[in-house]
Amino acid sequence: MAGAPSMEQAEASQAYQSQGDFRFPLVVLTSLFFMWGFLTCLNDILIPYLKNLFDLSYTQAMLVQFCFFGAYFIVSIPAGALVGKIGYQKGIITGLIIASIGCFLFYPSASLASYNMFLLALFVMASGITILQVSANPYVSALGPAETASSRLTMTQAFNSLGTTVAPFFGSWLILSTMPHGDDVTDAAVAAAALSPAEQASAVQMPYVMLAVALVILALVFLFLKLPLLGIKDNGEAQSQATSVFSGGAWSQRHLVLGAVGIFVYVGAEVGIGSFLISFLTQADIGGYTEAEAAKYIAYYFGGAMVGRFIGALVMQKIAAGKVLAFNAVSACVLVAIAIASSGHTAMWALIFVGLCNSIMFPTIFSLALQNLKQHTSQGSGILCLAIVGGAIVPLLQGVMADNLGVQMAFILPLVCYAYIGFYGLSGSKPRLS
Repeated sequence: MAGAPSMEQAEASQAYQSQGDFRFPLVVLTSLFFMWGFLTCLNDILIPYLKNLFDLSYTQAMLVQFCFFGAYFIVSIPAGALVGKIGYQKGIITGLIIASIGCFLFYPSASLASYNMFLLALFVMASGITILQVSANPYVSALGPAETASSRLTMTQAFNSLGTTVAPFFGSWLILSTMPHGDDVTDAAVAAAALSPAEQASAVQMPYVMLAVALVILALVFLFLKLPLLGIKDNGEAQSQATSVFSGGAWSQRHLVLGAVGIFVYVGAEVGIGSFLISFLTQADIGGYTEAEAAKYIAYYFGGAMVGRFIGALVMQKIAAGKVLAFNAVSACVLVAIAIASSGHTAMWALIFVGLCNSIMFPTIFSLALQNLKQHTSQGSGILCLAIVGGAIVPLLQGVMADNLGVQMAFILPLVCYAYIGFYGLSGSKPRLS
């Protein structure tokens, strides 16, 4: 549960009140959560598409997530310094422009049929999204009373889940539906051979150009919007904290350090399951679906997270956030275990329902880890965004396990991740000096 408001937050809240109701900024910010959720979820569509196109192993295919989430680790520190220097609103605009450049790069990547260039485009796009994360998450946390920060961030994250719910239909329709299919594997291979690599890859061009244009439009909207002047009082101090993120300050707070591990394993588990869901559902003993059919079930996985976030925003008004987090984590462990030990629709729906358990995890871990950090809040936010690199490492390790043990047994890794989150909710999230 979030602690009492700090003096800095109280002063900020009074400043917002003097500038008008802060409900409008929250409404506007939900569009950002929607867009980066949409773009992130499309990776789950790209993985089977590029795996088929370039004949990749699971480990090689997981480089999609490695490059995308690896950007969080590389860019978070300079992003924190940038936001500390130019403020949250300009940081949002910068992030949107960089993300749009990454989307535009999909066009030449497809024309050249280059997997390496696709990975570069994903890295650039993720760099822009990282700046958005560093700007928007603490902005939402500060736009109101500290004691309801978990609930407020959970509510805006629900729109992130709306983006991840819509994206699979978009990707299935415009991307996976173009994958060659025949009555059997041989027919599909013959159909694929009739097209050049560039022709096969062209299916991703227009969808990502459309997204690039949408991001540019959003950047223009934020350029002309008048939002509360929420920023860091001492920009020099903010830059110093951001660039020295690996030492001092927030690192003395045990609950932040354990929270960073929590973000690492949570993002890794959520991304790992989403990345393998299509491959899991196309297995004959699970669902036997085509890639395009299986992609639509990703919407249920992320749709459960969306519904759960709306419910969680209300539940955490009455029940301590740490207890709710622990309950969801234990439930996720049970469901993943069922998915590993069973087959058919039982295994399929058990894994899909993990999405409902994921619902409140990221915003709750994030806000619990930031509580009582006071002047170190900016540094703490940078550390937590750095920890999103779990989305790069855990799926890659899961890919190695899938190549050696099979897709189903590889879900043991997310199960271990959820077990740690249960510990954090019950014990690790309680603030005290290490």
